[in-house]
Amino acid sequence: MKTNGRQIRKAALAYSGGLDTSIIVPWLKENYGCEVVCYCSNVGQGGMELDGLEAKAHRIGASEVIVEDLRLPFVRDFVYPMLRAGAVYEGKYLLGTSIARPLIASRQVWAAERTGADALAHGCTGKGNDQVRFELTYMALAPQLPVIAPWREWDIISREDALTYAAKHNVPLAQTAADIYSRDANLWHISHEGGPLEDPAATAPESMYRLTDAPELQPARPETITVAFERGRPVAVNGATLGPVELVATLNHLAGRHGVGRADIVESRLVGMKSRGVYETPAGTVLYEALEDLCRLTLPHDLLRTRNELGLRYADLVYNGLWFSPLRRALQSFADTTMEVVTGEVSVELYRGRAMAVARTSPQTLYRPDLASFNMTGYNSQHAEGFIRLFGLPLATAARRGQPAPAPTQEAVPNG
Repeated sequence: MKTNGRQIRKAALAYSGGLDTSIIVPWLKENYGCEVVCYCSNVGQGGMELDGLEAKAHRIGASEVIVEDLRLPFVRDFVYPMLRAGAVYEGKYLLGTSIARPLIASRQVWAAERTGADALAHGCTGKGNDQVRFELTYMALAPQLPVIAPWREWDIISREDALTYAAKHNVPLAQTAADIYSRDANLWHISHEGGPLEDPAATAPESMYRLTDAPELQPARPETITVAFERGRPVAVNGATLGPVELVATLNHLAGRHGVGRADIVESRLVGMKSRGVYETPAGTVLYEALEDLCRLTLPHDLLRTRNELGLRYADLVYNGLWFSPLRRALQSFADTTMEVVTGEVSVELYRGRAMAVARTSPQTLYRPDLASFNMTGYNSQHAEGFIRLFGLPLATAARRGQPAPAPTQEAVPNG
């Protein structure tokens, strides 16, 4: 088969080993008659998803399989910059799936170039956001390569259809009709969609969760941990200096024990509809809480306010797949400049699904006890009267609207 009038010889497929991408391998061979290179990124999704992945891909027809460990660049170069920008989508979603896509797609482009592939393929559905995220990255980095998106071409319309196709083509899968959730996992989070979650009135079953403990398993007492930051970058937990991967993994364990990081959201998809997702982001929830608290200690009000405003725009860019856009890079420069003074430690209490900052310290603090104290020290209260009169002048002016202007005082009468 041809794409855009071009015969496809070899397609580089973004491969996860899950249901969608596994059935795409035989489908591409049948429908395009091309070789398939399976590219897989290890972004911390865990051993169960990666175990035997290469052998499985070869068994179902891949001519070549590339697996890369991208956990360090994922956290250091994608997650942490997003954290510094304060990006949260629609007030709740910490963008775990969204932030991984530009990295995976960019390395898929590299794999295509390395293996001489003349097309890119992905397993994103025609209803989802990920198709946009992958393809915008392709357009930014390799606009000359055609894209094959099977979910926009084949006659499979449901998870059940996909399972039937897999069984017919002897594609081994861990997923069954009894566990029909669509999941995406990485070091930052795990998402759950589909199945009973498609009814927003249905409560998510406790058995669905993977990273956060159920209430009956959570510790009976609160636990307080300390997170240290240098220029907005997390560097230590409880006094132990940790690299990005180890730090996030440590916080996932500590916070996950307390059920921290669950978010059940009906969100606005880029492609135009509402969808429901349940996310678990234990480490991310702690880091956002701690860093935002440290920002309030170290940043002046106008800078803090502007960062919050631009964080909303940054979150939209990440969610919409525009990581490689000039605007995202420009906003990153602003965020990183803002973070130059955000150094310090924050104590966070973990308890019953909640992460709450309870203490903070910084060598760059703007908090002065002599000014904040109720004792009138270090502050001339007489200055407040003039400040209030000037600050309230617009209110007084509006209140006098329509009234006769007051007669000028003697001092205001011109000489002569």
